[in-house]
Amino acid sequence: MAKKIAVLVRDRQHEALRVAVGLTLADDKVDVFIMERKLESDENIALNIETLNDLGVKIFSNNSENNFEQMTTEEIAKTLTGYDLFVPY
Repeated sequence: MAKKIAVLVRDRQHEALRVAVGLTLADDKVDVFIMERKLESDENIALNIETLNDLGVKIFSNNSENNFEQMTTEEIAKTLTGYDLFVPY
């Protein structure tokens, strides 16, 4: 049975996005939540974001500087109750 996995991105953005891409290999449902900080911009992050988008991974953020679907911290907290696993970075 597929798991529902949330990757919470804060401090180690490069590593978190790399792991999110890797988690898609097991056919689990993966969603990414970019928390509080503006997402850094470089080639590796851009490639991982592009790959996640191509794979249908939903990306959310509570920071309006990030160009992803916006959710408040409270909305994210409520949404996370529906996940089987959390991967915090």
